[in-house]
Amino acid sequence: MLYVFMGPSCTGKSTAAEIVRKRIGAKIYSGKDYLRLAKAEGDAWRIFYEKMEESSKKESGESLIFVCTEKELFDRISVKENIFTVRFTATPEEIKRRFGERMRGSLPKPLEMMLEKQMNLWEEIESSLLVDSSSESPEEAAKIVLSELA
Repeated sequence: MLYVFMGPSCTGKSTAAEIVRKRIGAKIYSGKDYLRLAKAEGDAWRIFYEKMEESSKKESGESLIFVCTEKELFDRISVKENIFTVRFTATPEEIKRRFGERMRGSLPKPLEMMLEKQMNLWEEIESSLLVDSSSESPEEAAKIVLSELA
């Protein structure tokens, strides 16, 4: 099965993906991890895409979780069968607070503006499941994802 955990930064995607990975034994690729698969970007994407397609086949015993913060990468995915998409969101204030913690308390204005743009890009994207991490912990989100898969 192919899982895509998508949404803005600091919404719990990676934490939830790690919990799900431990439970189902999936391989996780985050962001542009796929670039490690080949020297040229185009070749790396092709190899990664083949891995996504393979994991989406019913007879495939391997699952793959793609943690995607960049909408442009999500838009490149055309796999339609055996894909489970989870869009993570949180309030703008919560995302900025979490990112500020990563930055040791300081969130520069350009970074704040980048986060706001990123949040807006994901707003209209449909998914199999929507998780609001403002009110649900990553652990709760992982439980929801796993219950949907049962």
